[in-house]
Amino acid sequence: MLKVEGLTMRFGGLKALSDVDLEVAGKEIRAIVGPNGSGKTTFFNVLTGVYRPVAGRVLLEGRDITGFQPYEITRAGVARTFQNIRLFKDMSILENVQVGLHNRLRGKVLDTLLATSRKLAEDQWARNQAEELLDFVGIRGDYHQPAHSLAYGKQRLLEMARALATNPRLLMLDEPTAGMNDSERDELSAVIKKLRGSGLTIILIEHHMKFVMSLADLVTVFDSGAKIAEGVPEEIQSNPVVVEAYLGREDGEIA
Repeated sequence: MLKVEGLTMRFGGLKALSDVDLEVAGKEIRAIVGPNGSGKTTFFNVLTGVYRPVAGRVLLEGRDITGFQPYEITRAGVARTFQNIRLFKDMSILENVQVGLHNRLRGKVLDTLLATSRKLAEDQWARNQAEELLDFVGIRGDYHQPAHSLAYGKQRLLEMARALATNPRLLMLDEPTAGMNDSERDELSAVIKKLRGSGLTIILIEHHMKFVMSLADLVTVFDSGAKIAEGVPEEIQSNPVVVEAYLGREDGEIA
């Protein structure tokens, strides 16, 4: 699904990513972990077109998407959420998801001005699609309430529903459990498993290690902008390099 070769990113004299290689298979849940400042979010930003790398390339299903603009990467089949929730908080719950459907709509300006039957049919389709996605992630009730009225954990699920509205094949989640309690994390885990079951490939950055170890097929560890380890959760859990860099306690077990 995704192949990254020699990805390097600099900000002035600071090398934020250093010759990173990564391969992610289809229908895989891949976790990326590492200490703060290790390059994880920079890696996401390069993959999604926020930054253009100084070296290396990104292949999505064999297609080179290196340097594409964010909207082009979205159209190619990649969607993401952010570490800090970025909802349109004064727009309704439904409208937030409908925003994500924009790149799938085909109506013209004239259709909108004249309220043509094609426009009305497309509007109904968009409402139905948005409601189905909200139901899928577990948000139910009055969809016309403003997004800020939702509890924090539900706002994160709403952001995920908006990302899913773009119809991605690869979904990238940046610290999706940040600020969640245990029950909200369990709810999110169930949604992610359903998504993988539907054929979606998922890459997530996450600090909550119990969540990572219970969910990920493979774990990639970053430190100081470089990939330092990769393997199944059990391997990462006992890897002394990882323990020293980020995860460990004195007995070498994951904290």
